[in-house]
Amino acid sequence: MPAYTQYYLRGNIKDEKNNPLPNAKIYLASTRLSYISGNDGSFGITTALAYDSLKILLEGYVAQNIKVKTEVWQTIILKISEKDIVKNKPSLISIIKDKKQQQRLNFFTGDETYFQLIENENVRAVDYPGTGFSLNVNKASYSNVRRFINMGSKVPPDAVRTEELINYFNLDVDKPSPGETFKVKTKLTSCPWNDSSRLLFLNVNTRKIDLENTPPGNFVFLIDVSGSMDMPNRLPLLKAAFQLFVKNLRPVDKVSIVIYGGAVAVWLPTTAGSEKETISKSIEMLEAAGDTPGEMAIQTAYKVARASFIEGGNNRVILATDGDFNVGIASETALGELIIKQRQSGVYLTCLGVGMGNLKDSKLQTLAKRGNGNYAYLDDIHEAEKVLVHELTETLYTIADNASLNIIFYPAMVHRYRLIGFDNKKEAIADADSELEGGEIGSGSTITAIFEIELVPEKSLDNIAALTVRYHDVNDKTGVYKNIIHQVKSAETTKDSLSNCTKFTIAVAMYGQKLKDSRYLNNASWQMISDLATQGAEPGNYLQQNFINILNKTIEIYESSKRKKKIKKP
Repeated sequence: MPAYTQYYLRGNIKDEKNNPLPNAKIYLASTRLSYISGNDGSFGITTALAYDSLKILLEGYVAQNIKVKTEVWQTIILKISEKDIVKNKPSLISIIKDKKQQQRLNFFTGDETYFQLIENENVRAVDYPGTGFSLNVNKASYSNVRRFINMGSKVPPDAVRTEELINYFNLDVDKPSPGETFKVKTKLTSCPWNDSSRLLFLNVNTRKIDLENTPPGNFVFLIDVSGSMDMPNRLPLLKAAFQLFVKNLRPVDKVSIVIYGGAVAVWLPTTAGSEKETISKSIEMLEAAGDTPGEMAIQTAYKVARASFIEGGNNRVILATDGDFNVGIASETALGELIIKQRQSGVYLTCLGVGMGNLKDSKLQTLAKRGNGNYAYLDDIHEAEKVLVHELTETLYTIADNASLNIIFYPAMVHRYRLIGFDNKKEAIADADSELEGGEIGSGSTITAIFEIELVPEKSLDNIAALTVRYHDVNDKTGVYKNIIHQVKSAETTKDSLSNCTKFTIAVAMYGQKLKDSRYLNNASWQMISDLATQGAEPGNYLQQNFINILNKTIEIYESSKRKKKIKKP
């Protein structure tokens, strides 16, 4: 047979009820390459063999290993895995293979719930040269931290996710070249809090879609109108937020509204985006009362989304709540199981959190992650405008799925390294079977990650590490993963040559670590953070100047607490 002969292996993947299963991972034995099934469960793979083997994996379903004749159409049925439903194993946001990490005690947060996070540690590159993390970075933590500070309160350490604070500001934006999905940059600088260390910046920018050219949207507003939402910073804030969103709807877009509070109801049937007045009136008429039947509400919202599904469009449920589900399933594990089943329909999920005192941050994180979506916390109308207007494409239009970044440090150049932020949940670290799970990235996103590294003395190699961005392009129906490989140079920017953007980024990174009382900051002072932030902040940038104000309030709260402790001493 000629060496250039190719076969086209085609088929589809379904569940036992004949529903298509998108996003199933397909491993081809002959090439060891992986693919993903499309929205309708279909796949098409070229191979040089007449006979081959496939391994099919999909979270929540039993894995299948099958031998296939590549000229024959394959119909593959996956069965629900009872084992996975019970286990619902946690996923890691960052991973160092085979590395165990320390744990610490909880911080009392009243009726609010947060995942207990374990700070990443210093790691010897010779022992663990490779590490990686998910590129799905939410921004909810910053606005939640701001809420605590504006209330004059200290921030619970587990409410602080340093990578979300850094990425809240979309720093160091650099658009990819035409035709590219990502642009990757790296930079090595001095470390203000440790003269023996360096800071390695990894910057990933995604292609931005023009709003007018985005796919038509099928949006289901799933709004919590239960009794707990009857406060000015909850339902009224959400109503104002959705009104802002409605202004940008196009005639090709569709909106439905599902509400839950005492009962679940389709408040507004599917309505064209051109009917802005009808949609706005429906939002304005909402009132809060009753219990919180979250389980039935989620199922209803996905059912509505599937009924008005747009092939090739942006199909998304937008859940707006304080997360306090008290009727039906309520635990993070059970909610995660529910969403895993629902997301197979190809509908994404965005979570908008509001409120204080009973905010279920951990539940909203779980729902967003399991639902192939993102999570934002709205502390005021300005944040709502930022999320649903200024950063609309980032929030609601996914450009890459299952995206992760992996980096291998060269032990000849790097002695130790520590990833700042991207801390793992205690439950994920405790589970030996936990795996790194890629994330979904919105159009026009900028993601910055920072490593504190210690270089090997008197080494002058050109490269210190190699990084790979691995992702699946949502517009690529073949399901093939794409990889961007980038060599990290050893050239360093000195302390005196730092750009204002870099100074500000470092200040935010230090702020997050300071709030978490990180043992790695070497007693860096609040004044050092303030100096860097003030030097780096752009004079006309509202968000950066607002951070300066929040930082000043933070210093007063934490320094005042320190003074009171000294006074109490005999």
